[in-house]
Amino acid sequence: MHNYLHIPLWPFSQLYGGIMRLRNLGYDKGILASQSFRLPVIAVGNLAVGGTGKTPHVEYLLRLLHTYKLATLSRGYKRHSKGFILADASSSAALLGDEPFQYFLDFKDVAVAVCEDRVKGIELLQERLPELEIVVLDDAMQHRPVQPSLNILITDFNRPFYKDYVLPAGRLREPRNGAKRADAIIVSKCPADLKAQEMAQIKEQVLQYTLAGTPVFFSSFSYGSPVAIGKTAPLSKNVILLTGIANAAPLKAYLASQGYALLKHLAYPDHHHYTAENLQEISQLLAQPGFSDATILTTRKDAVKLTDAGLKPLTAALPIFFVPIEVQFIADGDRFGDIVLQHVKTFAPA
Repeated sequence: MHNYLHIPLWPFSQLYGGIMRLRNLGYDKGILASQSFRLPVIAVGNLAVGGTGKTPHVEYLLRLLHTYKLATLSRGYKRHSKGFILADASSSAALLGDEPFQYFLDFKDVAVAVCEDRVKGIELLQERLPELEIVVLDDAMQHRPVQPSLNILITDFNRPFYKDYVLPAGRLREPRNGAKRADAIIVSKCPADLKAQEMAQIKEQVLQYTLAGTPVFFSSFSYGSPVAIGKTAPLSKNVILLTGIANAAPLKAYLASQGYALLKHLAYPDHHHYTAENLQEISQLLAQPGFSDATILTTRKDAVKLTDAGLKPLTAALPIFFVPIEVQFIADGDRFGDIVLQHVKTFAPA
């Protein structure tokens, strides 16, 4: 870190970290119950709070494994519901949470479910979907009651876990040695031109906290052409950026590299639930001098909420586009895919 603001919080971090160490020890020693399953359960998670790019990596896995009968299971963070829910035509972002609803909209052949109790969620998925072959768990690194068959840890290039501290002094949910549970680690949000020497240096730092031989991969984001979700309008280079995500810096950097002029960034908290008032404020902004020709750009995660039934008529009146995003591996992408596919095949009937 580049400042000393974490120092007064250090005693609280030690206390919290100690509690998490005891909890992890309980699971590691079998004192606390952790259940495994007879099908591949692939967990995607991180050690830190905030956005590390888990959602695009889950989507990468869903595309990689598309020939199998798949389900994703999330807790459904900030959803307006409780218990187990299997997504159907009546589902919404409010009911499922924004990320699960995004999976439901974009992956028609994937069963999407939410449940706070991931053990119960997997059991109910197997009960309701007898042909289910793989479950992908979203944000489950710290959900120790489930013992995943493959644990994939994502860490942000801009704030890697090995430079971070446990809450509240830093952003780690547990101490750094939690990385020992990872079967593979992906350093996300890397510059696309990251040099081999820097990758080697990062890998050396990561492997200080993992089991020997844990594979380390590097990924960046690839952005697509903006997709309209509002009224038909030309795409202007003058933009208002609308986000409710943990970290919009990579998207802002991409837009700048593409020649967009950022007139204003309406930055809401992560998982923000948009209201009619939010969209009315945007409409008023567009009426102001200097904004009349502006295009509104947002993320796919925000778009699924902006097109919910209650907001769709208001969104339809505005020049709103979302910017598609996909994960792109920097070297060794085929190797990562092989690790996942080979793992899945170990569960195939003899």
